[in-house]
Amino acid sequence: MLSYPNIDPVAISLGPLKVHWYGLMYIIGIGAAWFMARQRSREPGFPWSASQIEDLIFICAIGLMIGGRLGYIFFYNLPAFIRDPLMIIRVWEGGMSFHGGMLGAFSGMWIFARKAGARFSDVTDFIGPLVPLGLFTGRIGNFINGELWGKPTDVPWAMVFPTGGPEPRHPSQLYEAFLEGIVLFIILQWYRRQNPPRTAVSGMFLLLYGVFRFLVEFVRLPDAHIGYLAFGWLTMGMVLTLPMIVVGGLILMRAYVRKGLVS
Repeated sequence: MLSYPNIDPVAISLGPLKVHWYGLMYIIGIGAAWFMARQRSREPGFPWSASQIEDLIFICAIGLMIGGRLGYIFFYNLPAFIRDPLMIIRVWEGGMSFHGGMLGAFSGMWIFARKAGARFSDVTDFIGPLVPLGLFTGRIGNFINGELWGKPTDVPWAMVFPTGGPEPRHPSQLYEAFLEGIVLFIILQWYRRQNPPRTAVSGMFLLLYGVFRFLVEFVRLPDAHIGYLAFGWLTMGMVLTLPMIVVGGLILMRAYVRKGLVS
């Protein structure tokens, strides 16, 4: 069994001002995506200027934050919001939904595409390989917060989380950081360089994220106030992720059919 590091969730404290690691991880992830986007903008034939890239990352970040919080409220914790509406602004306590954040970011990409006169699919193909950077830092933020831990287990790398009781548990946040962050980043960076057809990168992102998230849900404990939805194993995360797998696979297949590579 490994020891949980029990890091103070507050990274910086200046009097009444407290900067939490959870929020800082989002800033680091967005900053890393911005840096890589600027690097890609220097590639020959790139269609958008550096200032347009900054606009794109900014509007996606706003959509991500708003959508992520609203998604958590409506998908996972609506009764608590009804009892305490101010909880929506207490993001330092945790509570962001990837699926809501994705919808918010899509809204930002759609706005950018309209403004720049670009194809929406070209924008999503560009942003897709950058998303794992934020997924990685976000899951590290969950780990530091000691939240979203997994089921009890006796694997050698199990950890006892401060809020998870005395049982050693799967560090499911680290599983997701590895699969959704590192592995997905490597695959998408390699794949985009293979000259795939339009929309294929977007489809690959949806498909692989969906598969990785679905698999981790088997060892990640669902939120206590929701529990399992059916069969003693079906979680809300699975329900929200399954459409991503289906849609991603269809987009990928259609991209190659349209290019004439599949009959």
